[in-house]
Amino acid sequence: MTSETIHRLLADNDFLPESKFGQNFLCDDQIIESIIDLCEINPEDKVLEIGPGLGSLTRSLSCKTNNLTCVEIDKRLAEFLDKDDEIKASIISSDYLKLKDYDASEYDVVVSNLPYYVMTDIMKKIIGDCTNCRKMVFMVEDEAIARIIAKPNTKQYGPLSILCELYGEVTREFTVPRNCFIPSPRTTSAVISLTRGNNKLDSNIVKFIDKCFTNRRKKLVNSCPELKGILEEHGYDSNIRAEQLMPGSFLELYNAIIN
Repeated sequence: MTSETIHRLLADNDFLPESKFGQNFLCDDQIIESIIDLCEINPEDKVLEIGPGLGSLTRSLSCKTNNLTCVEIDKRLAEFLDKDDEIKASIISSDYLKLKDYDASEYDVVVSNLPYYVMTDIMKKIIGDCTNCRKMVFMVEDEAIARIIAKPNTKQYGPLSILCELYGEVTREFTVPRNCFIPSPRTTSAVISLTRGNNKLDSNIVKFIDKCFTNRRKKLVNSCPELKGILEEHGYDSNIRAEQLMPGSFLELYNAIIN
């Protein structure tokens, strides 16, 4: 989808990009093709796209699979996509963060141009909900990648970086310049991919890790009293803080609690 097409669709439908939704529409066909290729979609795959906007990715995605679901927070755009005969997809008009009772575990691939202001919350929900997803491809703010790949004992280290590490392999794929969007965002974007490993994650693990970081500068047991005794049993200092633990340790401690 080119910049001319985006401008035409905006004008023809009397749309104005909503800053409150972080709307920056991708308008570079080469970038779009590269993102689609990264998704590695098979015809039988069930694919979830979050924030399709004007359908920059959606049209190509619907050519790859007959099982595409799109979740769009902007009711105007959801109606626009639903009426587009070129798009073969189930359109859900909803804030993804409030979406419940959807078939999350059935999705094989998730793709999204993530609004910067809700990137962390959306990624955590996807990882917790889409328990069988093998591939995730996201457009994010380039500077935000530091939060995704952060290591223990750093300021950026937290639930998001831990969950991404536990999910599998995280790869920074390529940079996307500001001029590839309408309107242009204030910062440079980048595309990342997550390829699932062997760990089984769910929403309860996400909640547990979030709880561990309630008081990140204090002892872990202050945030999770249920870990009292369990830490020492598993060879950890009882005074350890959440930010000092490796990602795999959170999974070990969570399993110790539930078992």
